[in-house]
Amino acid sequence: MKRTPLYAVHQRLGGKLIEFGGWEMPVQYTSITDEHLTVREAAGLFDISHMGEVLISGPGAEAFLNQILTNDLRKLLAGQGQYTLMCNERGGVIDDLYAYRLTADEYLLMINASRIEADVAWLEAQLAAFPRRSEVKLQNASDATGALAVQGPRVVEFITHCFPGASTGGTIVARVTDLKKNQIAPFAWAGNALWISRTGYTGEDGFEVVAPGQRIEAIWNQLLAAGQPHGLKPAGLGARDTLRTEVCYPLYGHELDENTTPIEAGLGFFVALDKGEFVGRSVLAEQKAKGPVKKLVAFKMTDRSAPPRPHYAIWSAGPGAAKIGEVTSGTQSPSLGIGIGMGYVPPAFAHANTPVEIEIRGQRAPAVLVPKPIYRKPD
Repeated sequence: MKRTPLYAVHQRLGGKLIEFGGWEMPVQYTSITDEHLTVREAAGLFDISHMGEVLISGPGAEAFLNQILTNDLRKLLAGQGQYTLMCNERGGVIDDLYAYRLTADEYLLMINASRIEADVAWLEAQLAAFPRRSEVKLQNASDATGALAVQGPRVVEFITHCFPGASTGGTIVARVTDLKKNQIAPFAWAGNALWISRTGYTGEDGFEVVAPGQRIEAIWNQLLAAGQPHGLKPAGLGARDTLRTEVCYPLYGHELDENTTPIEAGLGFFVALDKGEFVGRSVLAEQKAKGPVKKLVAFKMTDRSAPPRPHYAIWSAGPGAAKIGEVTSGTQSPSLGIGIGMGYVPPAFAHANTPVEIEIRGQRAPAVLVPKPIYRKPD
């Protein structure tokens, strides 16, 4: 298994290490519930160095990327990012990712750890067939790059102590906390240039730091020291999963795969059908017009039960109950204290307040479909 530059740090902090997408990563340090609630109430520090970073640059970069990604990159100014998807010709999702416009003709793609090889191979194949390929440079920077995510409502209280001063490009701001949602900028740190974005994958405010791999441990240590008086704790993949499930963010391999489209996943907002031709567009346009054959829904258990898990069957409720779908993500919600999840069902059943049953260990337990997100921050 691969290891991030923070492997020794995770061992030192007592992280419980598991395999994830071919990487040896910490699932938890204290407990998933403790780390989850810490992110909701204070701040958590995540190692996301396993994720991939691909740089696309050159005068043809925008046109190339707009031909293979679903969202419209033309909407981005330098220093802005957007959530987008990369589809095959059938409209199935090769990966979901964030695309950041660093400068006028330079882009950073943040891709899923388990999809780095598949994504890069797809990008290279698409570039080989691109008429203006001589105007595009593709660089897989994943092995040389590390990344951290620091998430939670109290992050703004300490992050400027670690990265003082104004940005040096991208979105021009006087301090890191002046970045707005989905903005990115380079900052100078100990003689190095690093990128900081304000994106998040937890439903909380937060920042991501992308830097040379050999600098990540020093940045981790500095953030931890500055943040601990404000409640910051290291957090693992377990809390990352429960946090994103509560706010219904998809995870590749669960809600998304090469046989599932963004329309079916409820991600049509990130598909710009009006921008011109892109890979998978015709299928997605037809699906949007006619309606998909399955829809991603969110549910909440209505009684105490063992937690729902991926691949558990979803049943209709009442007389003549039948299996109608399958859970894609399921867990015990630390914020709500009850089982929650997502899964695909036929459109006829995909309405909020529809009662369903989840088959848990051979027994069917009552649940109800709910609007997304399942968890909403109290006012």
